[in-house]
Amino acid sequence: MKKTTLLCLGMAAMTVAMAQPGKPTPKPAPKPAAPLLKNLTDSASYAIGLSVANFYKQQGIKNIKASLVTQGINDVMGGKKTIFDETVANNVMNNYMSKVQEEKSKPRIDSGIAYCAKNKTRPEVKTTGSGLQYEVLIQGAGEKPTVKDSVTCHYRGTLIDGTPFDNSYDRGQPITFALTGVIPGWTEGLQLMPAGSKYKFVVPHNLGYGAFDYGPIPGGSTLLFEIELLEVKKGQ
Repeated sequence: MKKTTLLCLGMAAMTVAMAQPGKPTPKPAPKPAAPLLKNLTDSASYAIGLSVANFYKQQGIKNIKASLVTQGINDVMGGKKTIFDETVANNVMNNYMSKVQEEKSKPRIDSGIAYCAKNKTRPEVKTTGSGLQYEVLIQGAGEKPTVKDSVTCHYRGTLIDGTPFDNSYDRGQPITFALTGVIPGWTEGLQLMPAGSKYKFVVPHNLGYGAFDYGPIPGGSTLLFEIELLEVKKGQ
């Protein structure tokens, strides 16, 4: 009887202690959620979506309709007739990416337009029909290249704020190239130069590398070049 009484008193004390304010009854731990990805196929499918979304997000594309992305995937994977073929799809994406990049580069494009407008008022500057601007620093007496020729040049290039991005003088060696293998501003501008000349060119973004970044050249940049035409190689 004594042992039974002590046991009952102990259990009663524990009950009172657990019921005291400030000491809530512990709740059972929640069960872990079931995994969302059940197998390797599910994981790969999610990884594809993640990779594609990250790529286009890095390109500045923020508005994508996921339902149409899913429809495109389902149409191809299910062997269904697609809304347009891959050639049209590539053209659509190129146009869309160009539009996105132009919007991203617009402040830089506008700065270049303003620079060209001001530079055009200088009497020593000439502007061609394409918008290319040039200034004669040294007028040579050699022959002018044509679009079918190659040339050997020294040059230095900067952005309109003076930031350098390329310089053959620093490398200690001129460069030889075909006129068909360079940016439109160079193709046009070099044909204005007799061999032995040195000109300064202002190349708008549409005659340079366009709205897209190109190495150290930010998209939409107007470019400044000093070009020294050393030699014309006919028909090469």
